[in-house]
Amino acid sequence: MNRPVPVGESVRLISLDEESRLFLRLRIALVWQAVRAMVTGSRLRLSLVAMLSGLFWAALYGLFHEAFNFLDVLHADVIPLLFNAFFSSLMVMLIFSTGILLYAGLYCSPESRLLLTLPVRAETIFGHKFREAMWFSSWGFVLLGSPMLVAYGVIRGAAWPFYLLLLPFMLAFVVIPAAVGGICCMLLVGWLPRLRLHLLTAGVTLACLAVLWFGWTLLTEPKADAMSAAWFERAFARLRITEQKLLPSWWLASGLLEAAQTSRTGGVDGTALAEAVKFLSLLVANALMLQVVAGWLARVAYRRGASHLAGEVPARRRRRPGWFDRLLVGTAASPGRPLRLLLVKDLRIFRRDISQWSQFLIFFGLLGLYFVNLRSFNYHNTYASMIGFLNLAVVGLILSTFTTRFVYPMISLEGRRFWILGLLPVDRDQIVWSKFLFSFVGGVVPCSLLVFLSDCMLGLPWSLIAIHEFCCLLLCAGLSGIAVGLGARMPDLRESSPAKISSGFGGTLCLVLSSLFIMLVVVTAAVPTHLFLLSRTLGPALVATDGLLAVAGGPWGTAASLAVVGLAGIAATVVPLALGLRAFRKLEA
Repeated sequence: MNRPVPVGESVRLISLDEESRLFLRLRIALVWQAVRAMVTGSRLRLSLVAMLSGLFWAALYGLFHEAFNFLDVLHADVIPLLFNAFFSSLMVMLIFSTGILLYAGLYCSPESRLLLTLPVRAETIFGHKFREAMWFSSWGFVLLGSPMLVAYGVIRGAAWPFYLLLLPFMLAFVVIPAAVGGICCMLLVGWLPRLRLHLLTAGVTLACLAVLWFGWTLLTEPKADAMSAAWFERAFARLRITEQKLLPSWWLASGLLEAAQTSRTGGVDGTALAEAVKFLSLLVANALMLQVVAGWLARVAYRRGASHLAGEVPARRRRRPGWFDRLLVGTAASPGRPLRLLLVKDLRIFRRDISQWSQFLIFFGLLGLYFVNLRSFNYHNTYASMIGFLNLAVVGLILSTFTTRFVYPMISLEGRRFWILGLLPVDRDQIVWSKFLFSFVGGVVPCSLLVFLSDCMLGLPWSLIAIHEFCCLLLCAGLSGIAVGLGARMPDLRESSPAKISSGFGGTLCLVLSSLFIMLVVVTAAVPTHLFLLSRTLGPALVATDGLLAVAGGPWGTAASLAVVGLAGIAATVVPLALGLRAFRKLEA
């Protein structure tokens, strides 16, 4: 127990190093408690996440292994260009994602508001939240990059130093864009309070112009056969823009390429290994330097920015509703007005929560970038159809993560304010239906557009596009019904953290059912369609080999599969919502 300080005796504040070590121990304790809670209370969710991550890693490894094997035989010079393009794209993504996460963690979280009232240095608070934001923004890079680099090392026959240097290279690299994102975030909040809206508008305008220009170049470029000389020349011209020696992505790619080189006897190449270590030292030095700059900037600008942001809150509350909110409420008839008011409330909460819409934009933006680049190859119809269904599954899986993480806890987050809704002249069924409509409409618009973009880039016929859009519509309805129905069936009105609500038993069950539903829809619709296209390609050979497969792949098989998919989508939507509505009517706040 601390003794009371006598009057007149000075109190020595702890040093910056001691303060940093104290917060590091705090972070370790928080991580340890989270791991213990997951192991003891969420074993099913932990096992499911580990199994799906392992399957995802293995699938990516097999995909990259085949791709590198193909490129190494055909055109090995394109591999460095692909590395530079991949790492430069991830660098830009990490800058934006870390900046957004730091904005939410430094300026909007209750923990940061508490820390600002304590005698704690601003740079220590920044370092505490920076480590958290860097982890959440970079774990995807490790999950995506590690199978690609391991597959490249296996194809090239790299020696053991290559695999030993993989993790240090990746960790040193992710610190650089994360620190740049933190610096940009603090500069924008600290010294540009009045220009944030104008800068955001200018950034969105420039992004839209860049998307339009990129789409115009794709539509107007001359067509050439895949893997031809003209195709490779265009591919090289597009990728050479990322070969800038001042970019950290080039240092990372060059260092890994040097580390993968071997001697003539297949052993370690000492000269190449020394060059790889130099590139690693360059990454580490710049990462440390940017962390020092970010810490100094936090000492100067963090409290200033937090003060400006806190002073703007009353003005924001007096602001009139937006035109979309007024249009949504004003066009409603009297019976449907409460439902639309609830929709406007959820829409405003979504707009004000940067952690929701920022992740939504990042993930679906990356998918859109990937789908746009599918045009670079000319696919056979059978192969293109298979890729289209795989893209549909990816869109569904990403949507299921958002419905589990953000939609499932929506009813539970009403919490102790639920009694207010009970006093309003609003039917409880309208509360549940408003959550479902918010999730369904918010998911079907970007998902259907992404699926349509993928099919157009693949050059699929309109019949396949219609099948994919039909499956996408059912996926959005079913995933929304599962999340909202289970959220109403098993609400936790005492918990205020959406992360804890979604990590419980109900959230785990929602994720499992959503994954099974996606697999059922995609596999049921894909197999007959694939067999139908295969029968058109092979013709009588398939009928002579297996008549049952020919029948299953015919028009009647495709129609039967779509009927099964439709029934599964209706069941996944109606059954959870019916169970949720029945339980929600009897719920006592």
